[in-house]
Order: sequence, then C-alpha cells, then structure tokens
Amino acid sequence: MDPITAAALAALAGGLGGEAGRQAWQGLSVLVRRPFGRAATQTTHDDGRPPVSSGAPEVAALEGDPADPMLAQALATALGARAALDGEFRILLDEWWQRAQASLPGGDVHNSISGGTQNGPVLQGRDFSNLTFHMTRTTASTDRD
Repeated sequence: MDPITAAALAALAGGLGGEAGRQAWQGLSVLVRRPFGRAATQTTHDDGRPPVSSGAPEVAALEGDPADPMLAQALATALGARAALDGEFRILLDEWWQRAQASLPGGDVHNSISGGTQNGPVLQGRDFSNLTFHMTRTTASTDRD
C-alpha cells in the first residue's frame, strides 16, 4: 500500500479535488466508522476500546480545520496504526486510497514556448488526450522558388 500522506489528507479535507475529492472524503469518513476487525479487537483497553484510534475523531478534527498540519499527521498516523492491526480495514483503506488519489490535484505544470513565432495552435496545460488539429495554410508560402 502506498503511504497516505498528511498533505493528501489535508487537501481532501480542504475540498481540493472538487466533487470527486468531497466524495473521497465522505468515503474515508464512512470507512473509519466501521467496527474494528476481529483480530484487532482481541486486545482492548479495560473499557472495551481497541488499543488504537479508529480514525473517526481524527477525521472530524481535520474536517474542522483542514489547514492544521498536525491534525493531518494525526489522521495519517491513526490510519496507519489501524491498518497494521486490522487486515480487513487495511484492504478497504488501500482500495479507498487508490480511488482517492485520482481526485487529488497533482503534478506541477511548467509550460514554456521558445524559438520565435509559432505557426500553429499552441496549447498549454496538462493531460491532453484525443486532440486533432485540422489545419490549412491560408497564405502562399514565400519560401518556394
């Protein structure tokens, strides 16, 4: 499983990623409210709580203040600890993380145009696909002899 970074959790909590990011955050909220798996609950505190946080309090805290890096780190730690103790949770968390990464804004884009006048369309951006240019020359070329 790829590590879930505090920065990614903060980005999701802060609403980055638009609707997909919001849905990913909701998915995490539902996931952490699931009961611990059987193996994880074999060792409990005197009051029946498992030895680590479910992650639900950390989700709520980060949702309330997504700019706080300490809250984001606390959630990342809680998720990692729970995943280490609960195999079923680890699988579900990994599946959630794979989907959530797609909703995060990623990768810096640095566009540069050099070399003088461009004789055609210039696109600047990221992740273009299925583009077709139908170009016709509108003036006669003066380079011909």
